[in-house]
Amino acid sequence: MSFEILKKSSDCAARRGVLHTRSGDVPTPIFMPVGTRATVKALSPRELEEDLDAKIILGNTYHLFLRPGMELMNLAGGLHKFMNWTRPILTDSGGFQVFSLAKLRKIEPDGVRFASHIDGTRFFLGPRESMSIQRTLDSDIVMAFDECTPYPATLEQAERSLEMTRRWETMSREQPLNDGQLRFGIVQGSTFPELRRRAAAQICEIGFDGYAIGGVSVGESEPEMMTAIDAAAPGLPEDKPRYLMGVGTPRQIVEAVARGVDMFDCVMPTRLGRHGSAFMHDGSTLPVKAGRFTRDFSPVDPECDCYTCRNFTRSYIRHLFNVGEILGVRLLTLHNVHFFLKLAAEIRTAIEHDNLAGLRARFSG
Repeated sequence: MSFEILKKSSDCAARRGVLHTRSGDVPTPIFMPVGTRATVKALSPRELEEDLDAKIILGNTYHLFLRPGMELMNLAGGLHKFMNWTRPILTDSGGFQVFSLAKLRKIEPDGVRFASHIDGTRFFLGPRESMSIQRTLDSDIVMAFDECTPYPATLEQAERSLEMTRRWETMSREQPLNDGQLRFGIVQGSTFPELRRRAAAQICEIGFDGYAIGGVSVGESEPEMMTAIDAAAPGLPEDKPRYLMGVGTPRQIVEAVARGVDMFDCVMPTRLGRHGSAFMHDGSTLPVKAGRFTRDFSPVDPECDCYTCRNFTRSYIRHLFNVGEILGVRLLTLHNVHFFLKLAAEIRTAIEHDNLAGLRARFSG
């Protein structure tokens, strides 16, 4: 694997680059649509590739382990073949579920004992198991197993959590993977800058192909999120990709890019699309399913060139939601994912022309 930095911003830490993977090159900064259960909700692989030109998507170890399970995934030949996706895939390790399913798990030294959120079946997931699952999935980028520190946390709680993450990430680094699979470590440390700096130094000592900043967008304020990035990012190798997990709003993405982050994922585009809202060019959202758009025959966003905005009106999409037609969900999801992928492309262009300040101003409100 190689990560090339093609251009650095002259007035901030932003950089434009390319991440080379065995399934293709990924231009950075990049947004990764989330395909938790082997699908980006409401969109087909053809739409993602041909209409939206998504360069990389994300899948989830925990959910795919439960369904369809690794026996079937192994028979299918891995996640790419199972879902008919030829471009790169990044898989989360399942560590976030340690955080989000707190009532269903018990943390032990070598991992977590879970009760399935589906049927209560008991199982164990730790670094060895997570790496084995991701080896079967055969994703291009494998995330180390970590513990996402709850928010809020005391300094003592965050230190204990960070020590657990250090242990698990060391174990993750020791597990075998398939040829060409890349392994990313994760910086935790909650909202404590000193812990974030310590975590960055620790995972650099372990050594990974790329580095992620985790434990953000879990309830903390945006200033706290930026403080965590400010503490962690400078301690990560400049010649390796940096990934901010689970983020975020357009403003948060642009601000994180200015701090040296290269990769992003978030469920927001698909989730809001399913609930009838669309992202606008300024980063705001519009509740298209609202009754006030019944007679509005303008595009969802007059400044957008996606398939939805070129062909359909707010009135029509509001009608689809009103009568429960799935096409409404599909059209808004397509629009929202297009918005985030286009934002990433605009960020790359802005860095190339030393004008990221213009985008930061556009989303500053």
